[in-house]
Amino acid sequence: MKRSSVWKSVVLLCFLLIFSATGTIFANGSSETVAVSDDPYINAVRDKLQGTTITIASMSHTSSNAMREMVGEFTAETGIKVRWDIMEEGLLREKILMDHHAGTGTYDVLFLDAFNLSQYSAVDVMIDLKPLINDSTLTPSWFDYEDILPAYRDGVGSYGGVVYGIPVAGESRFLAYRKDLFDKYGKTPPVTTDELLETAKFFNEEVDGVYGIAMRAQKGIHFASGWMTLMYSLGGQFLDQKTWDVLVDSPATVDSLKYYVELMKQGPPDISVYTHEEAISAFMAGKTAMWIDATAIASWILDPSKSTITDKVEFAPLPAGPVGAYAPLAGWSAGISSDVSDTQKEAAWAFIVWMTGKKHSLEYVHDGGVIVRESLLTNGELVAKDKSLPAQLLTMKEAANLVKDGIIWIPPHPKAIKVLEIVGNYGNDVLSGISTPEKAMEKAQTEVEMIMNE
Repeated sequence: MKRSSVWKSVVLLCFLLIFSATGTIFANGSSETVAVSDDPYINAVRDKLQGTTITIASMSHTSSNAMREMVGEFTAETGIKVRWDIMEEGLLREKILMDHHAGTGTYDVLFLDAFNLSQYSAVDVMIDLKPLINDSTLTPSWFDYEDILPAYRDGVGSYGGVVYGIPVAGESRFLAYRKDLFDKYGKTPPVTTDELLETAKFFNEEVDGVYGIAMRAQKGIHFASGWMTLMYSLGGQFLDQKTWDVLVDSPATVDSLKYYVELMKQGPPDISVYTHEEAISAFMAGKTAMWIDATAIASWILDPSKSTITDKVEFAPLPAGPVGAYAPLAGWSAGISSDVSDTQKEAAWAFIVWMTGKKHSLEYVHDGGVIVRESLLTNGELVAKDKSLPAQLLTMKEAANLVKDGIIWIPPHPKAIKVLEIVGNYGNDVLSGISTPEKAMEKAQTEVEMIMNE
């Protein structure tokens, strides 16, 4: 073998080894065939950008998988080729930051976790998409940005009033309940947190073989996550999101813990070890009258191969607390790197418009993408297949209330996860009878202050 050939083989091997360690590269839609379109916008994109290749940094997710299913059609229409770098979520965040700091411009489209937007925006990782959205030559009417649910637009794709991404996936939390049991005992879905606790107590104390509710309560971050589902509606917060003062031992936060512990006592006796998996499993097995958790996993309850109560369940938004009707919010969006050239920026935006626009939204959902548009939550075809969608729409309006009040469900601070671990440990101690709410939160306050001041 010639020396040059050996050298080329070594270089190729190194390239493959690098990407096998850091991510998976997929090239999709590489066909040279370009379809003729009757859409003036598509024709303009094809005439200007045909032959351009964009690279996407993405996590492995049902929504990115749906786009990969659709990308052949996108390339056939626009002539834009697409390369994917698929990786684990933590690695995705690190690679996005490393690429930006190096200024290499490796990636054009970035999949962005809403939790990390504050970190990204501080170092100008992404561009502001608002000028592109408002430019009718770059954004066709069928994109319909306003159809995206306000909670997702403002709470997942935006930060500090700047639009950094177009939402592609997300979730909130809502209530599922056993309609057969509620009808039998003359109960209605609770609309306040007081009614929620009363209803849980009724089933736990008065109905044999059925506990009141299933939720997350395992020590650490799972307990904190479950508690936070209702905490904001009860007036509590762990951190002031403007000053970053620690509010763990504030009266409102302690009272919200007392409420959550009392609610968890109406669940199965082993609820103190429940993550989302144990909670939904208990509900699907018919052990509890109610369940509160993520909208994204409600499909499990409606799957007769997983659930024994598929035909007995209904859904409702979270009950309102004394300070408001709030619901959690998390999600992903697609943005554009600030390190790309003008041509790459336009090609990246064309990809985002095509994939996330209203025109292809039903195809996106059929391929496994997560609903982020109001028109889909009210789509008759989809509602007929998933009866939880009307309740999801109401829940997303509650999530929008949280965003309007300037609160991000998981505080956008680099130390937030450690804070949640601490308060979740002490909260579980209260449920287990190891400590009182006041003493537990006093200790947690001290530890969190130490963490925040490091």
